[in-house]
Amino acid sequence: MAAAAASLRVAIVGSGPSGFYAAEHLQKKVPTVEIDMFDRLPTPYGLVRGGVAPDHPKIKSVTRMYERIAAHPGFRFLGNVRIGSAIDHSELQALYDAIIYASGAQTDRHLGIPGEELAGSHAATEFVGWYNGHPDYRDRRFELNATSAVVVGMGNVAMDVTRILASSMDELTPTDLSRHALDALRASKVNTIYVLGRRGPAQAAFTNPELKELGELAEADVIVDTKEIELDEHSAHQLSGHEDRTAEKNLHTLHDFAARKPEGRKRRIVLRFLVSPVEILGSDRVEGVKLAKNRLVRAPGNELKAEATGETETLDAGLIFRSVGYKGVPIPGVPFDQRAGVLPNVEGRVLVAPGALEMLTGVYAVGWIKRGPSGVIGTNKPDSAETADHLLEDVATGTINPRVRGSRTAVDQMLQSRGVQVVSFADWQKLDALEQAAGKSRGAPREKFTRIPDMLDALK
Repeated sequence: MAAAAASLRVAIVGSGPSGFYAAEHLQKKVPTVEIDMFDRLPTPYGLVRGGVAPDHPKIKSVTRMYERIAAHPGFRFLGNVRIGSAIDHSELQALYDAIIYASGAQTDRHLGIPGEELAGSHAATEFVGWYNGHPDYRDRRFELNATSAVVVGMGNVAMDVTRILASSMDELTPTDLSRHALDALRASKVNTIYVLGRRGPAQAAFTNPELKELGELAEADVIVDTKEIELDEHSAHQLSGHEDRTAEKNLHTLHDFAARKPEGRKRRIVLRFLVSPVEILGSDRVEGVKLAKNRLVRAPGNELKAEATGETETLDAGLIFRSVGYKGVPIPGVPFDQRAGVLPNVEGRVLVAPGALEMLTGVYAVGWIKRGPSGVIGTNKPDSAETADHLLEDVATGTINPRVRGSRTAVDQMLQSRGVQVVSFADWQKLDALEQAAGKSRGAPREKFTRIPDMLDALK
């Protein structure tokens, strides 16, 4: 296999954690491998740059490892190259022995309720991208003049959105939160944030550190009703039969919040359980949300599901963020499973169609476009290694026959002829240095470029 793979050329589409971990695994197994990593943005790192909360700098330090991967002599970063327009899937197949798609889950799931399209109703991904300076969301506007906001969902993204809305300027200013977002949040009138979970506290998806951070904010009281965190018999039975340390820690933290006496701080975070939005109210814009109260019932497979009791209530709110899951988007020319929102695959080998048995030769998937939106950054490492190992197995069995397909010169000439200004990793390092220098004026790690033309102009 080592001899067969000696001349292996691989394209990786997407430069987030899963793409970098796939590159790292291939480099370790085949030191002579040539990897071209493509990204539609001029900046690498995917959700580490555009999704991780600004007040979590330790998580972002993982990029130092990615820099070492990028320093491999066979590695190239080709930023500002959109697959499907600048270069398409069939052209990648002609130029590379294998393609690994690491394009993530780029869109959100909808609630599917009346009023969801009203002004003031947004996906959490929009808000996260906006405050992180993602070019796709830089110019979005949010109704921060509302006094009450609702966050639907109990995952870590919902916690991030809630925390950013409730943080003080002293907490936000030293972070790499984009300046346009910092200015807008400074003028925000939001003083109550309701966080809604359709199931109970034992089923919440947030991690304990994310939950505890809410209680550490300087200007926010966290409100929890003791009655809403009492375990029903199904949850109590579930916890007694399984050692779920995260759920146990979360329950302990929630009881701690419930025992606290509100101090009358500037903002309130109200955590609600066993409620589901069934209608967003308002004529032209969001004015409130109608909630159904739920109970937990045991479904087939022993899963606990929320069932409406018939009782409802209404919350006044002018701003709603849904954070109920994410899904991938189709890649032109590549099979796609619309229902699951992923590339159809078996352990990373992409199939010719959802449910098919035949593999699409030389095409692979890693990360969220492979398995759906689950896990944390570290989850991608074994996931990517599994796919990379299967790629190398296919080389060993002759399913992939590395040969001279095209050269890097051919790729460069193709993109140049189409007027694409390719951003290299060295170019990115220049942008990185400029961002860090700009951040010093406010004591922040960086001041991000938030528009692609500005990035390209800076490099010119």
